[in-house]
Amino acid sequence: MKKKTMGHTELLVLSLLAGEDMYGYQIITELTRRSENVFEMKEGTLYPVLHGLWKEGQVECYEREAASGRVRKYYRLTGKGRRELRREQEEWERYARGMSAVLSACPLPAEG
Repeated sequence: MKKKTMGHTELLVLSLLAGEDMYGYQIITELTRRSENVFEMKEGTLYPVLHGLWKEGQVECYEREAASGRVRKYYRLTGKGRRELRREQEEWERYARGMSAVLSACPLPAEG
């Protein structure tokens, strides 16, 4: 039986955390910015994803005080998270190549 791949939301979060540790709102804004507004995640979606990744040992969290004095919870990838991200990226790229191959072989239908 083929292993279930993670959802695209988890993959996006892991990808963002691969570059640097981030706090929740930063993850949301970076995802929107880097995707050129294609992906806009709400807090109600992000925090359950982060909690699931934490339970699976793919991310860990710590608190740090910001310049404003506010304490923020930061998330970072673990070694397990990096390995899973690499595996999932390869799977996603394989899927995208297959999709592109099929779509490029089909002419766009005429309008009207």
